[in-house]
Amino acid sequence: MTTIANRQPKQKLWSRSFISALLANALVFLGFEMMAPTLPLYVSSIGGEATQIGLVTGIFVISAILIRPFTGVMAMKMDKKYLLVIGVAIGALATGSYYLATEVWALVLVRILHGFGFGITTTYFTTIAAENTPGERLGEGIGYFGVGETTMVSVGPLIGVMILEIWDFKGLFLSGMAFMLLALLVTLFISRKPNNSKGSEKKPMPAIQFKLIEKRVLFQSMLSALTGISAGGIMSFIALFAVEKGLDQTAMFFTVVALAGLVVRFFSGRIYDHLGPSFVLIPFGLVALAGLVLLVFVQNNVQFLIAAFLYGLGFGAIFPALQSWCISLVEEHEHENAVASFFNFFDIGIGVGAMALGVLAQVFDTYAAVFYVSIGAYALFLLLCIFYAKKPLSYVKERSSTF
Repeated sequence: MTTIANRQPKQKLWSRSFISALLANALVFLGFEMMAPTLPLYVSSIGGEATQIGLVTGIFVISAILIRPFTGVMAMKMDKKYLLVIGVAIGALATGSYYLATEVWALVLVRILHGFGFGITTTYFTTIAAENTPGERLGEGIGYFGVGETTMVSVGPLIGVMILEIWDFKGLFLSGMAFMLLALLVTLFISRKPNNSKGSEKKPMPAIQFKLIEKRVLFQSMLSALTGISAGGIMSFIALFAVEKGLDQTAMFFTVVALAGLVVRFFSGRIYDHLGPSFVLIPFGLVALAGLVLLVFVQNNVQFLIAAFLYGLGFGAIFPALQSWCISLVEEHEHENAVASFFNFFDIGIGVGAMALGVLAQVFDTYAAVFYVSIGAYALFLLLCIFYAKKPLSYVKERSSTF
């Protein structure tokens, strides 16, 4: 197969802007992940009940979903670097304001604000990283870009718990704000000049459009929603499932998932760039599926961690591949619409999946039911990918016209 990478010399990936975007994005995720295990404790400490804890958790995702469709329009009116700075600043302000919210209703308002900031930053960090990635190395670049957030998903909760144990909630929230402010500082070193532009000729500014869903990446976004269903089940119920099975390695499970996802990104992106999305999505979809099947039948901690490794390996390759695929299907000025659709479908899969899977676990009186549904989601994911792979491969043509 003839690819873009075969037709032209390899271009520079590790620019100052790309590295700055990677580091700043990682710091934003650190500030976010620190709150995952600790914020529910704060809600409880100010008198919140279980339903209110769920509200505080869920409203964050909802507000992020609501703001993302506007990111494309905003980027047409203002430089997206400055929009990114605003998004990170909102996140920093919200994180530092948690301690001032001594009533649940006030905390909900702060979470809405934080969700807006998170929705903005996750969209613009990804699109700016893509702009500073050579077109023929998009899969590789997006894979490396996600290393920071993958690492923080693993260590962020641990750091949050450690800070809370050493200090208190005030120290936790101020530390989170400090990491966000550091991210803001690093963001200033990002340049908006893309490395992958075809020439210096300036194109006329396209008409501003608001898109709730970018139809050209609808198929890819649906795939992300299916992976989100499984991810929501893992995040919400793996600890309870482990207790049900008599296992005691839940923290290590998440660590192994993150480490496997980190390792696979160092080569899955190159597979994507040279062979196309199907050669990543199908084989690594099978790996993730194998991990979920093993998870249902685990009998001991060793099998539990092997399942974590397989699932992490599969998901760690699939997520950046889907991101890269979405970005490659639209013009540069439409990157925000594509990335927003991708993240929103993924978040909806997590949110709706977690709620639906919780009902199933209660109905069947076992948390194993959660992962049977996750297996079904990945089976459908694979069927859709195989169906797509049978179509004429226009992937390289799409990418060459986009970049």
